Amino acid sequence: MQEPHSPVLGTTFDIAPIAAEMRGEAGYEHGGHTARPLVREADLRVMLLVMKAGSVIKEHSAKETASVYTVSGHLRVRLPTGVVDVPSGRLLVLERGLVHSVEAVEESSFLLSRGSHEKP
Repeated sequence: MQEPHSPVLGTTFDIAPIAAEMRGEAGYEHGGHTARPLVREADLRVMLLVMKAGSVIKEHSAKETASVYTVSGHLRVRLPTGVVDVPSGRLLVLERGLVHSVEAVEESSFLLSRGSHEKP
């Protein structure tokens, strides 16, 4: 797995080729999804995740408020209050501690951003 990048003023990422590369990784092939950190700093984490159609990330929660931005494909996020569809181009914000699961309705890539709970 590639090491996360430190965000230098003006750092950019070309998401499509990174996602394409990730689809060749063993985790994607065997588990249906894989993740790669793009930014890992004391106050911000950004992960790129790719998922095969029909794959599921089982129920979990985060210690911080998080956002999910669907770059390509279509996600379905199951919350205690119901199901939220998050197609390409949509952003979903998840409250800290909210239990949820994620299903890829079709082959998908998305950015998961959250503040870090680590001390600087």
